[in-house]
Amino acid sequence: MDRLIHTALNSLANLRDTRVIQAQNLANQTVPGFRRDLTNEGDARFLKAMETASARAFQTERGPHLFSTAPGLLNQTGEPMDVAIAEDGWFFVQPEGGEPALSRRGDLRLTADGQLLNGAGEAMLDEGMQPIQLPPVRSIVIDELGRILYEPQDGAEGERVEGPMLATVIPEGVTLRKDPDGQIRAGEDPLPAPDQRARVLQGVLEGSNVNTMEELVSSIELQRTFELNLRMISSAKELDESGSRLLRPPE
Repeated sequence: MDRLIHTALNSLANLRDTRVIQAQNLANQTVPGFRRDLTNEGDARFLKAMETASARAFQTERGPHLFSTAPGLLNQTGEPMDVAIAEDGWFFVQPEGGEPALSRRGDLRLTADGQLLNGAGEAMLDEGMQPIQLPPVRSIVIDELGRILYEPQDGAEGERVEGPMLATVIPEGVTLRKDPDGQIRAGEDPLPAPDQRARVLQGVLEGSNVNTMEELVSSIELQRTFELNLRMISSAKELDESGSRLLRPPE
């Protein structure tokens, strides 16, 4: 009977983790380029002592923190500082105080000192994996390879200068995962080198790939499963108490 109760409790712990992931997804449904988090595979294991299974169960997880690679909706904004990757591929970014990572976020902006950042404040990297720095500009054009052409403020009208290139990659043979800081990397493996095979679109912004309706429906189903597990624990308690009464010696 204890085994049944501990199994139900383990199921409740799994449901709790799933609800946390759902809340994370819903909170980021409007973040450009956000990749929907997925629940890790896991199961219940029982501790063993002297080759005998005990009633103690604990939760285990298998594999890295997974996320959905499905593309988000591409929105035509017409803004020159909005960019998106058409199909497969990733931008390279440098989070503040962290290691380089991959991102699909393309809401770019130039700081006062000319550093090119995305909406999360992460530095966009060039082919040499260095933060992109630009002089004061009048306008910017970004072609499909990610090459930046800009019109310098102190230049002649209509003059175009070729600047750095947004580093992109279509990773192959690499398992990507989300690290604890929320950044997408290759786990213990190094990030693949930029290959510039991704097609970059200017004036387009990719939205989150979170399906709000799907998350809400799943939330309702999880709530029902949670209630069923509580009933199971309550029934196991009643059965345990009934068995104890049967074994009790008559007074």
